[in-house]
Amino acid sequence: MSIRTELALLTMCALLAPGTAYAAACGNGPAGFDAWITAFKPRAKAAGISEKAIAAGLAGVSYDANVIRLDRGQKSFKLSFEQFYARRVSSSLISRGKQKLQQHKALLDRIQQQYGVPPAVLISIWGLETNYGADGGGKLSIVRSLATLAYDCRRSAFFENELVNALRIIDRGDMAASELTGGWAGEIGQVQFLPSSYVKHAVDFDGDGRRNLKSSVPDMLASTAKFLKSYGWKAGQPWAPGTANYAVIKDWNRAEVYQKTIAVMSERLAGG
Repeated sequence: MSIRTELALLTMCALLAPGTAYAAACGNGPAGFDAWITAFKPRAKAAGISEKAIAAGLAGVSYDANVIRLDRGQKSFKLSFEQFYARRVSSSLISRGKQKLQQHKALLDRIQQQYGVPPAVLISIWGLETNYGADGGGKLSIVRSLATLAYDCRRSAFFENELVNALRIIDRGDMAASELTGGWAGEIGQVQFLPSSYVKHAVDFDGDGRRNLKSSVPDMLASTAKFLKSYGWKAGQPWAPGTANYAVIKDWNRAEVYQKTIAVMSERLAGG
């Protein structure tokens, strides 16, 4: 799992429908969740989401205490780099990464030609995020998870934005609400895009008319490359700590141990 940006913003107040009492802008348990959803719907509409998509996405949505438990239980990013790298990068992950480089060589060459991002970097991210898809990318309802985290007081503004973008994905017809399943923090597919990144950067690289980050290898790798290019990736330049491209990796994940792990694993893969 990876969350692209760490923000710690709290919303202070929100109104229910006219004539009703104030609803809590956030909460630390399920008690006020339904009222929060009622208050959120006009905000989603004001953000340009259709009533149809709001109704489809939020139908029957409920508070998920397990998501809060997972959010509070993140510990791996507090490890040293050596500990984190040893835990996340096995000899098997490297071996399979080299196989993926050969298996998808023609595709990766096309992506590099268009976006300038080397194959080793893309394969490293794919491997670290979901073990090249073997971990599945998660099966939780993305809307439910994001609604829970948006209502929670820890990072309300950040996750409300992601919830709006999840509804935007439904509104655009990219995925139905039932298809929006993924990680506990709302990550989509094998490269774990948050909905805001999906809306901005997902591409249909296989030409089938869908931006499919769940099962289309061309779409997921090209979308990752587009993400990195949009944040300033310099084609043909190194990505070791201290370089401009390493700073771009920070936009992929804010945890320093994760950034360095991507860089080091990519060097190992690129070295053959």
